[in-house]
Amino acid sequence: MKKITIKAIKKYFKDNNLEARHNINAIKKAINVLNKDVKTDAFNLFLLIVENKPIDSIHTHSYGFHTANGRHLINTFKNLYYKFNN
Repeated sequence: MKKITIKAIKKYFKDNNLEARHNINAIKKAINVLNKDVKTDAFNLFLLIVENKPIDSIHTHSYGFHTANGRHLINTFKNLYYKFNN
């Protein structure tokens, strides 16, 4: 998936019996902007942020801990999210 949609985010939360407590539109925009630089599956980025699920192809975790790349992706997402949430 090159871009994530609001529909996909809502479906994920519904399927996992979760309630979105953050701005879904800002999440979508932040992931899609970040994915332009990373060029990976946008849904995998979403899972990294929401579930802390590793993305093996871009080495986000090592022995269960975040690598520098994983921390960079998460921090960049946070900055973009707060930018779009205002």
